[in-house]
Amino acid sequence: MNHARETRCIHGQAHRHGDAFRAVSYPIYQTAPFGHSAPGHNGSGFDYSRESNPTRAYLEETMTALEEGAVDTLAFSSGMAAVSACFELFRPGDHVICTDDLYGGVVRLIHTVCEKNGLTVDFVDTGAAKQIAAALRPNTRAIYLETPSNPMMHVSDIRACSALAHAQGALLIVDNTFLTPYFQNPFLLGADLVIHSGTKFLSGHNDTVCGFLCTSDAQLSARLRTVAKTTGAALSPFDSWLTLRGLKTLAVRMERHEQNARRLAAWLERQSFVKRVWYVGLESHPQYALNAAQSRGAGAMISFSVDSKETALRLLHGVKLITFAESLGGTESLLTYPALQTHPDVPQTVRDRLGITDRLLRLSAGLENADDLIADLSQAWEEHDAFRTV
Repeated sequence: MNHARETRCIHGQAHRHGDAFRAVSYPIYQTAPFGHSAPGHNGSGFDYSRESNPTRAYLEETMTALEEGAVDTLAFSSGMAAVSACFELFRPGDHVICTDDLYGGVVRLIHTVCEKNGLTVDFVDTGAAKQIAAALRPNTRAIYLETPSNPMMHVSDIRACSALAHAQGALLIVDNTFLTPYFQNPFLLGADLVIHSGTKFLSGHNDTVCGFLCTSDAQLSARLRTVAKTTGAALSPFDSWLTLRGLKTLAVRMERHEQNARRLAAWLERQSFVKRVWYVGLESHPQYALNAAQSRGAGAMISFSVDSKETALRLLHGVKLITFAESLGGTESLLTYPALQTHPDVPQTVRDRLGITDRLLRLSAGLENADDLIADLSQAWEEHDAFRTV
């Protein structure tokens, strides 16, 4: 039976109990090895938790059920571990085209590890098909997107990018962290691989670090499972259980996240100290229609620029309910300063071109009462005069 996505968040592919005791909460198999009944026979299908573990396997099955079009999912110890495993698919001399507005950790990985290992990467505006087409080479092996992107909320046309990639014989890789499988399913739009920082909305409580790499092809899955087993960045049983627990409320959380984000984005647009707001749920967003055409929602992420660095610092140090921190996607609202927190390894010239300046702030709308969040931002602007330099 093809259950609704709200049901799949809770039960995965099918309702099943974890053991002979019919535990409703799937058990944590906190073990490194599994016993064998005879040489070459273990009975359970599990040998060693670096390679596979029942708790992690159940989480992976649940994510495969949620990310429609996936045939398999691998759970990693972080989002960056998932990205790193993905780039292990490529060889020296291969070429990859990436969204120019990427999370700074991925940019750092590319410049410090991937390029050292012989990979060539071009960063382009993947929202412009002409720029992608111009960057294609005979050795292009993948197009890598974040949509919406971090932090400038650029939207790429997944269908168009898929057509360009597949005409070249290349893969389309989509980071779906911001919208999650609840709001967007890139496989249904032509993606070959989907990446998630599960630390964010999937776990949802700011207490777990994890990552996912979903595949739509069994051969790709087999290659990636060899990489994961060999490099060893598998998600632990306990963190797998925490993420399973978080996924159960993904549907209700994403709905509330979006409700709050819409209220906050509309309020920010009306403030005199705010110069521009980037939120894909606002009709003022230049790619509002595109995002609406390829997703079911706008999510929780807002970026906005203010009139000065001093105003940015005033807000960062003045918020009391919202936390000044660099993550996103949890129950608590977080305010981030991308230029210093998430993107310091991106060259200054690139940050300036993209708009990641000392006046840019990124807001992850949590689950608090929206009126309280608005009041907190308002008091930070109006009343907080004593702030220190970041």
